[in-house]
Amino acid sequence: MVRIGLYSEDRKLLSVLSSALGHEFQVQIEASEEGVSRNLSDGEWDAVILDLDSNDPFVNERIASCRRIVAAQVSSVVMADDIMRGFAEELVRLGAYSYCRKPPSVRELRAIMRRVHERSMLRAQSGAAKQPEVEPSCDQMIGSSPQMLEVYDLVHKVANLNASVLVTGESGTGKELIARAIHNLGSHSLRPFVAVCCGAIPETLIEAELFGHEKGAFTGTVGAREGYLEQAGDGTLFLDEIGELTPAVQVKLLRVLQQREFSRLGSSKLVPLRARLIFATHADLGELVSQGKFRLDLYYRINVLKITAPPLQERADDIPLIANHFLEHYTQIYQKRVDAIDSGAMALLQGYSWPGNVRELENVIQRAIILTPGTTITEEDLPRNVRDESVMNFADYHPANSFERQLRDYKVKLAANAVRENNGNKTLAARSLNISRAYLHRLIRLAERDPMLAHDSADMETA
Repeated sequence: MVRIGLYSEDRKLLSVLSSALGHEFQVQIEASEEGVSRNLSDGEWDAVILDLDSNDPFVNERIASCRRIVAAQVSSVVMADDIMRGFAEELVRLGAYSYCRKPPSVRELRAIMRRVHERSMLRAQSGAAKQPEVEPSCDQMIGSSPQMLEVYDLVHKVANLNASVLVTGESGTGKELIARAIHNLGSHSLRPFVAVCCGAIPETLIEAELFGHEKGAFTGTVGAREGYLEQAGDGTLFLDEIGELTPAVQVKLLRVLQQREFSRLGSSKLVPLRARLIFATHADLGELVSQGKFRLDLYYRINVLKITAPPLQERADDIPLIANHFLEHYTQIYQKRVDAIDSGAMALLQGYSWPGNVRELENVIQRAIILTPGTTITEEDLPRNVRDESVMNFADYHPANSFERQLRDYKVKLAANAVRENNGNKTLAARSLNISRAYLHRLIRLAERDPMLAHDSADMETA
């Protein structure tokens, strides 16, 4: 049973959580910071939920105490309503594991609490707190969106089953991270994990690389060599871009999966297949089958369970968590003090379409850390294509009733009022709002494009 502490004075919330989380979790409430610290230090709780409620008359004191609790490096999750979302994100940057909205989705909260418990257990097993933290497998996949929760659920279900898994998704969505999570959560986690990109190996060498070869098997071979199927041993072999395999290799791989054995090139000795195989592709294998480029029988053999890595633009709510993860990671690597991403820059990141997915976001954060002259990444530190497209396409990714859309619309109205109050002088308007003139211009262009904000656009015309 996972023991969860709830730092709150809302006993109705305690009742709701106790009922919703079920018998797997035991929830206890504590209203004082001292009581929270005591229960955590005594090992009475495995993790704590920090309740941030905008209706709390002492919310400022609550935020301050939550900062101190998080700073103690305890396993914590922040629960916050939309008004308190900014403070929740700040606590995540300070070290909280994640945050969820209030009222919470039961499915989301269960998944988050399972993962934070895994991390807590792994910390305990890894020894003293000063030792480098070993990241639990699912923690490398960051996000609490419904799409990611579905991925986490499938990963947990298949981790201990020796069934073939096909991971699909666009380039840069983290297909290998999913494969590694399956491996790390399974019973063979201490065994090798061998990752192979089939598209990066020349056609003339792919067969020898997979199956291995004996000395003299073909011209140029100096000695015998184990292939990837043998190198994986009792662990996991991850074959990325499986759609790039030639027809001849597809036939041999199908036989390996059917017979659970293979032989090296130049040898008739059969070698048992002990490794678990996970496959990935960014291509539509069904379409390749219809075109005759991929074998139908192999497709059914590898597609026992399919996990789809969602594109980043479909889970914009996860972008702050991912961006701040990269911020922390690369500031340590570059030894440069950059503490935060300001709200304007974060809004642009959430409005961009991310054709390169998480890999592109990682690149953008690296670049911003290098270029920013200060300790906070602003919208001016982001690439021009991100700045321009984000503003113009924001409405495409955020429904009219969403928190992000309402916040964006409020900023546009503030800009309109500032321009009007400064008699059309945009420089003075930007200065009065403490934003850059370039950002003010982007808000104006956005209002001109969005019919719902047309009346505000008219107000922002230069005199």
